[in-house]
Amino acid sequence: MTEDLAERVAALERRMAAVEGRPAEPVQDGPPGIVGYQGELTDPELRWEIRLTTPAVLSLPDGPRAEVLAALANTDRIALVRLLARDGAQTGAALREAAELSSPGRLYHHLKALTAAGLVEQDRRGSYRLRPTAAIPALVLLTAAADVAGQLRPGVREPGR
Repeated sequence: MTEDLAERVAALERRMAAVEGRPAEPVQDGPPGIVGYQGELTDPELRWEIRLTTPAVLSLPDGPRAEVLAALANTDRIALVRLLARDGAQTGAALREAAELSSPGRLYHHLKALTAAGLVEQDRRGSYRLRPTAAIPALVLLTAAADVAGQLRPGVREPGR
């Protein structure tokens, strides 16, 4: 295969991966292994499983995932995500009261960040909800953060520490 044809095939494979919503095969090497998560919800009924090679995880663009992590890097926003995960769709007024936010402006500032990151959406009735396809990944992120923070396995220490 000529170099030009190989480049065109590789570009086509990357475009197909983007259309299908899956990561393209990694370009660079990385540590071997598999990283994955899964979850199952009953309301809405949803099953989710993601498994990627470590090189594929490391080759993903940082911008979109940094936006999601930044949206969750605030205790008020985490409270909103927890409320929506636990109680389902809520009006702005109900969310503001439940999250004990002092003003509508503060609520909508946080909802704007969560919406821009693809975690929350507004439904036709004007209520806010976790995007169904973001519910399990958001809960996994909160669980992983709790694990890193040592909340899930008290007393477990890294080797050499």
